[in-house]
Amino acid sequence: METIHKKNGRLHIYVRQDKYKGELKSHNWVGRTYINGKQKIVSSGTTNLEEAIPILEKWYDDLQVSSEEKDQPLTESKPPQGEEVVSKMVDPPPKIVEEKISSQPTKPEKAEIAPTENPQQSFETTKSSSSIFEKLKNIKISKPSFGKKNPASEGSKIKKTSKFAQNLQGFFKSKVSKMSVAGEEIVGVDITSQAVRVAQVTKDNKGKWILDKFSYRLLDQEKISENLIEHKDYLSEEIKLALANAKIISTNVALSIPVTSAIIRVVTSPLMTEEELTKAIETDSLWENLVQLADNLNDYSVFHQVINRNPKNNTMDILFVASKLSDVNAFSGIIKKANLNPVIMDVRCFTLKNAFDNLSIGGAQKASSALMEFGAEENYFMIIHNNIPIITDIFLRSPEKESIINANPNQGNDESRNVIRRYSMQIKQAISEYETKYEAKINRIDVVSNLKNIKDLIPLFSKNLPTTAFKIFDPLFQVTVPAYNQEKTNLDNRSPLTSVLGLAFRKLDVFGYYKFVTAVKNINLLPNRDVVRQQNRIKFLSGFAFKGLAGAIAGIYLILICFSYFNYHSNKEKLLAFDQAQGEFDRVNARYSKLMKQKNEMESALKLGKKVNSNQIGSYRALAQITRSVPVRVQFSKLEFDGSTNVTIQGSAFSDQDILNFISNLNEKSLIAQASLVDMNVGTAETEQSSSNKKGFTILCKLKGV
Repeated sequence: METIHKKNGRLHIYVRQDKYKGELKSHNWVGRTYINGKQKIVSSGTTNLEEAIPILEKWYDDLQVSSEEKDQPLTESKPPQGEEVVSKMVDPPPKIVEEKISSQPTKPEKAEIAPTENPQQSFETTKSSSSIFEKLKNIKISKPSFGKKNPASEGSKIKKTSKFAQNLQGFFKSKVSKMSVAGEEIVGVDITSQAVRVAQVTKDNKGKWILDKFSYRLLDQEKISENLIEHKDYLSEEIKLALANAKIISTNVALSIPVTSAIIRVVTSPLMTEEELTKAIETDSLWENLVQLADNLNDYSVFHQVINRNPKNNTMDILFVASKLSDVNAFSGIIKKANLNPVIMDVRCFTLKNAFDNLSIGGAQKASSALMEFGAEENYFMIIHNNIPIITDIFLRSPEKESIINANPNQGNDESRNVIRRYSMQIKQAISEYETKYEAKINRIDVVSNLKNIKDLIPLFSKNLPTTAFKIFDPLFQVTVPAYNQEKTNLDNRSPLTSVLGLAFRKLDVFGYYKFVTAVKNINLLPNRDVVRQQNRIKFLSGFAFKGLAGAIAGIYLILICFSYFNYHSNKEKLLAFDQAQGEFDRVNARYSKLMKQKNEMESALKLGKKVNSNQIGSYRALAQITRSVPVRVQFSKLEFDGSTNVTIQGSAFSDQDILNFISNLNEKSLIAQASLVDMNVGTAETEQSSSNKKGFTILCKLKGV
């Protein structure tokens, strides 16, 4: 019997072994949990594990909510007004939710990320918002001990603050923060079971990234096991060799932890000031009420960032990222053993997004784009909506991972076909929910994978999702690679370099610069990050505030002296040449008068031109009828009008029937005399917006007396 552990090990999903006449009574997946010491069991009603998991998780969450409501005192039985406002928000921002992975039944995994938009996986904070909001409203935030203060006095004090001083302070902080970020040197170190990669990047005068230093070391699979942190000595030596090969001397390192070792959520809380939020976190009141963790909160390293404030609903959204201190210290220990200084610890999914954003290729400039990591270690699908990621974990069992590693799609009975079909179903569901909620299309997915046979597997994804283009992500597409690094990066599949580049792009945000930009670019799970930031802040200020300020003052005085000197001599020469200046003035004045006369004549001509009516009404109506004739699955690439009666249309369609429907629609229009097919061909190139199975066409339309 295979048992799937979900919800931090509190929900067990399995097939019951009750038999009747030697056969199982039911093959349906059932869920089992314990509530208040009593065992609860329910059947999902389906034999499909992918369908059963969300059904049983919803059942588990409902049990938890019911149990909490029973434990609430009578004074808390009625939901507060704030809860109704939050639960009815029309379009809340995308959220990242954590669950528990169980790809190996014998070993409990750590974290699974799923979309909050799934109606069968409701966000647990919203479900129990009545109790959480009531508890948070009762949190008493202590004020600084400078005497008793009340909200009225605090508000009056804020009003008395000079608005100009606040603006000046914010301007100075943003500028100094940006300068400090630009001057930091960080080395990205990516540790996987396949290889150790190191990279350092710089920018040229045009702002384009340069892969200044790069190297990697393939790991001996006989010397490592599935748990990488058990091999600190071997990994640290490989990191040293990679750094030496890349000639990197900087010791400040940005590294990442696997997605399976992280808990990522967006939680909604009552609106608080920064001071109140800090006090609530210091007293452990906030996370105890908003986030339900399997272990003690003190066992985790937690990062948080307010990503949205809604004064109208009196709520705010907080990004919550956490990882076990044991995992954080283990990965940090590998870096320290290599005589390096870990200053940033990110989560792997966010390093991919960071690389995607910095390179600004493909859909990075659009409101929505999608990334997918597919392999034997990490499997998840990420939609980036307005710079906020929506992450869906893709569930794979150990045998399924083995089948994709050894996949041979040319064999008809290859199990990888079924694995990718189920994989694609989960992606399709996530895309469908996103497109329904936000009315935005996902036409392309960039794939990151360390599988050697990924190019053979991509066509299987395209077959299961024919309307979506799959492309292997190339993180070096817009990065300048010097000649000495070209041999190292000359790979058929360069997508595994994405994470190390995303880490190399990171900067130690000592002044909070990324608070002005975005919340997911400054994630740092190191427990001593405040100490590291303080040390680097002092170091920067000591070199900038004194030397920089003195240099700026000296530069200003030098500019003023030079300006005064040249201004003095310039004025002296102008006074000596007054007659010449007067003659120049007369010439300019005469030219000015002539230009004014021409200007008046042009204005008169323009007034006459406004009386001329357009003769293009017929052409406009004909083009409007052509536009209304386009079916859903047809796209234009070119439209030409010869100014007389002929309109040539070029485009592409998914099938011959779509082209015939288009021609039929055109012939039904009143201003079109005849529409006929001139040419049709099959597309040969795959673009970002279309796939290679589309057919190109050329149609000639003759108009009726335009």
